[in-house]
Amino acid sequence: MEEKKFDPYQFIGFILIAVILTWMLYRNGPEEATPTQVTTEQGTTATSTPEVVSVSDSIVQQQKVEAFGDLGTLFVPKAIENVKIQTDNFSVEVQSKGGQIALFQLDEYENFEDAPVRLIDQSNADFNIMMTTLDGRIMNTREMYFSPTLADLGDAYHLVMKASLSASQYVAFEYHFPKTGYLHTVTLKTEGMQRLLNSATPPQLDWKTNAFRNSISIDYENRYTEFTFGYEEDRVDYLSMNGEDKETREGIRWISYRQHFFSAILIPDTPIPSAALTSVNLASDESLEEKFTKSFETAYPLVLSSGNLNTNLSFYYGPTDYKTLQNLEGDLETSIPMGWGIFGWINKFIFLPLFEFLSSFLSYGIAIIVMTLIVRLAMSPVTYKSYVSQIKMKLLRPDIEVINAKFKDDAVKRQQETMSLYSRAGANPMSGCIPALIQLPVFYALFSFFPVAFVLRDKSFLWADDLSSYDSVLELGFSIPFYGDHVSLFPILASIAIFFYTQMTTGQQSMPQQPGMPNMKIIMYLMPLMMLFFFNNYASGLSLYYFVSNLLTIILMLVIKNFIIDDNKIHAKIEENKKKPKKAGGFSARLQKAMEEAEKQKKAGRK
Repeated sequence: MEEKKFDPYQFIGFILIAVILTWMLYRNGPEEATPTQVTTEQGTTATSTPEVVSVSDSIVQQQKVEAFGDLGTLFVPKAIENVKIQTDNFSVEVQSKGGQIALFQLDEYENFEDAPVRLIDQSNADFNIMMTTLDGRIMNTREMYFSPTLADLGDAYHLVMKASLSASQYVAFEYHFPKTGYLHTVTLKTEGMQRLLNSATPPQLDWKTNAFRNSISIDYENRYTEFTFGYEEDRVDYLSMNGEDKETREGIRWISYRQHFFSAILIPDTPIPSAALTSVNLASDESLEEKFTKSFETAYPLVLSSGNLNTNLSFYYGPTDYKTLQNLEGDLETSIPMGWGIFGWINKFIFLPLFEFLSSFLSYGIAIIVMTLIVRLAMSPVTYKSYVSQIKMKLLRPDIEVINAKFKDDAVKRQQETMSLYSRAGANPMSGCIPALIQLPVFYALFSFFPVAFVLRDKSFLWADDLSSYDSVLELGFSIPFYGDHVSLFPILASIAIFFYTQMTTGQQSMPQQPGMPNMKIIMYLMPLMMLFFFNNYASGLSLYYFVSNLLTIILMLVIKNFIIDDNKIHAKIEENKKKPKKAGGFSARLQKAMEEAEKQKKAGRK
């Protein structure tokens, strides 16, 4: 039985894949009060709940009233608390204190606890405008009390939250909630405040959100929870996903608090001249008690017009779905990490349209399998050429051993004869590395595609309950470092397929053992092990793709070996080519000449 030796070029291919994988991974209550009624402009009603003000809170409000004099009326508690509105896609509550949204719930979607997805709840978000008076005092809208006026416009709800100092002096938030879609607008207004506010210190908007955990694997969700923003004309950037990151950027067109499959996006009417951006990682482990993944915050000055504020903002609170965001004005879909450069182009113009077409009439799991089949067939010419070259390398092994023995003391001559043999025989010593390099764009593109494919969320296939999350078949009850506290089956199947594929390619491409290099058997076990650990917590749709892809490659190689390629014909062709005279010129000749010159300089240096 022929011994399997190490192929350094295939080793390079595997190392490249391992490096890419490592880089990509790094890159990686109280009882309800009795509802009251708020009469709207058109006679409709919105249920609300009176605020329960504690003793300490009352003291704080009294101090505000005394400190601000006439302005203190803005801090006097009102009887009305929350105004509740429900549209076709979400439920929202706007509270009296602060005039800001206290709850924003996406009624169509559920989290891992089968509860509705809430992007705002339990004071996880804050929307505040800080204003400075002429005498230097600071007023925050989060501490003011607003009175609501709600109107049903037929296709939308229009809510005005107004904190009045007098009939002609007030601070107002005007909300416009369309009954369909995830986009709503807010107009920030002041009236008659030019005699009170210091125009030299413009109001500052502060928008902060602690992103809720919605997935069973907080670590996996956290890898795709990110502060992203568009700036200048068409540029997109993001803050670090690890630890804490603070930056100040100019010309910002939109700001996205992406919570993996759901996003909160701020779109100002005009670009923000300068804003302070902050992202803080809050998740520490996989405990189910962890509620938040990251904390995001944006702060920037607002522009006063004739001493008053009149600023329009649009907000998108909804699914991080590429097609949904693409249908909105602007380039909001670029907030989704589809991959950079050629990888993003492959996803946007090949995999997205292809998968959308296949999933329109197939189940999502079957669509992944069919897409994998199409990709493998498209790359079959590469597989064929690689396999033929591997067979040639195997057949040339006796000749290589003769050359090594004949010129064992002359490295330059040995290399020249070896390269000449390869050239005349039509063999490629890089055959083990080239297929890996060619497949890397597809590999990385799909690595980016599956984790952010919103259409896979909550879609089941076989034993996988959710193709956008891992397919646990066994809960361990303890956590293994870099692996997790569960066993996913698709990564195991993919690892087995990789093992057999590596065995096949290693057997075909035997080469003499290189000094100082590890045996190929080490790599043969290392790659499946890496696959097992890397993908145990990743989207099961991605592991399904790699399992089917490697399985199809194995089948394709068996078909090529048994029904297409004739080893005897290839051997005869090699023997015929070896009889041809050596050709001068070309890259090989230049390389040989360079090596000869280097050897001469080396010998001269010894003298």
